[in-house]
Amino acid sequence: MLVEINKNLLVEIPAHGGKITEGIIGAPRFINPLLAIGDTDRDLTLLTYSGLLRAQPSGTLIPDLAENYEISPDGRTYTFTLRSDATFHDGTSVTADDVIFTITKAQDAALKSPKRANWDGIAVTKNERQQILFTLPQPYSPFLENATIGILPKHLWKDVDTEQFSFSAYNTRPIGSGPFRVSKINRDSSGIPESYTLVPFKNYILGRPYIGSLVLKFYPNEEELVTAYRHESVQSINSVSPAFAQKFAEDGERLELSPLPRVFAVFFNQNQSQVFTYEEVRKALNVAIDKDRIIKDILSGYGVPIDGPIPPGLLPDDSLSKNNFPRTTQNEKFTLATSTENAEKDARIEEAQKILLSAGWKFNEELGIMAKKSSKGSLALSFSLATSNAPELKAAAQNLKETWEKLGAHVEIKIFETGDLNQNVIRPRKFDALLFGEVIGRDLDLFAFWHSSQMSDPGLNIAQYANITSDKLLEEARTIGDQTERIKKYNAFLDEIESDRPAVFLYSPDFIYVLPRSLRGLVLGKVTTPSERFLSVYNWYLETERVWQFFAPK
Repeated sequence: MLVEINKNLLVEIPAHGGKITEGIIGAPRFINPLLAIGDTDRDLTLLTYSGLLRAQPSGTLIPDLAENYEISPDGRTYTFTLRSDATFHDGTSVTADDVIFTITKAQDAALKSPKRANWDGIAVTKNERQQILFTLPQPYSPFLENATIGILPKHLWKDVDTEQFSFSAYNTRPIGSGPFRVSKINRDSSGIPESYTLVPFKNYILGRPYIGSLVLKFYPNEEELVTAYRHESVQSINSVSPAFAQKFAEDGERLELSPLPRVFAVFFNQNQSQVFTYEEVRKALNVAIDKDRIIKDILSGYGVPIDGPIPPGLLPDDSLSKNNFPRTTQNEKFTLATSTENAEKDARIEEAQKILLSAGWKFNEELGIMAKKSSKGSLALSFSLATSNAPELKAAAQNLKETWEKLGAHVEIKIFETGDLNQNVIRPRKFDALLFGEVIGRDLDLFAFWHSSQMSDPGLNIAQYANITSDKLLEEARTIGDQTERIKKYNAFLDEIESDRPAVFLYSPDFIYVLPRSLRGLVLGKVTTPSERFLSVYNWYLETERVWQFFAPK
């Protein structure tokens, strides 16, 4: 009887201990918040550094090194108060000088930090209370996202010249203030890192992590990564292709999914291809596409369809109704019969053809495609489609080609290596249509992607979209602090995009995380980059203990 009573009064809570070994593609080069450029760099940087604020899986931001912050009424000055007990891994206190040093370095043009654009024109100072003040040239509502940047210890970096910054040993053996610190580095005979062993930083400001040891092993490609998982050399892997994910799901492995804020679409270049200047062409090409089929056949179900430039679920309250789609999970199956699928596809093609026919397009028997008379003669529905040499994108391009040719178009697919695509196709805008993915950040600032001032390189408006109303909405949205009002602006912007159809929006892919069932406490939530799987890493646990309810943490 007493034993049963004791059991009823005991509760299970997380305990410290256990080990996780995770496999990652690529070796680290810059474990530095100012220089990190690859996924492996970002993984280790997020684990070992912390910022004034920390993003949460829910999409919100919470104080990290900062105790609190205030925003001036005009939205231009942000004042952060540091926690007095925050320290780096070497025991040195985190001070306002460390923050100022980090941001000043980020702004240094000679350093060429990927973070420089986030801090351009922003003044950073401290007051007599050792508070940090950021003064913006004009209100910018997503600014708080900038405050998640990892803070460098000035006392270790101050004597490193900008020219030598990328060569410092601290880029591979970082000293930060994040949840984990580097304990051991294993290297091959050439000195290239093969694995990093991380252990909890006991004085981490948000609480000592429970996991006793986190080992990251590095592999050159996906095949070797998956082989290592199959051979149990690693317990978790991420960002695997949909084909491998499907096999893991069939084998009963644990998969955690989150829609990535990526917008994969076909962007029309109306400046290069005349056919796209016709609204009915852009509309018909969109209507003909079966997005669910692309997700099923090419992404194995690991993605969600989109109809606009904002990925679903990006905002905390999912208020953008135009992009709210039901979540596809690893266990859901597409159950439409083949005959039903074919009927729906035929209906799409028929509807798209009606759009063209009603606008004066006719099937040209000689050319074998749709054509329309114009002031310069007969215009054929013919264009090229450029994309990168990635398996999913090549397959998607082929799907689009086959669909649009049933509509009566001639489509030439052009495949480029990623570097060649960026340098010689996207930057000079030398394409008719481009199948490409845009990375939308948590701050939901679409200015760089769709404002007319960003039509030329280095702007990201690759559709070269120009709309006075859209420009004004985007300008206003980035200066409004009230989220409800921002959402209204973005919904109005989506109406403009829907009317103009500068692109065919296809899908947002899933972030796929394969990990052991024994791991608990993980909340994947909203992942904007693969490294953000570690946002709640300090709450993960493998071990548990039973204690009296009275002693359980609240």
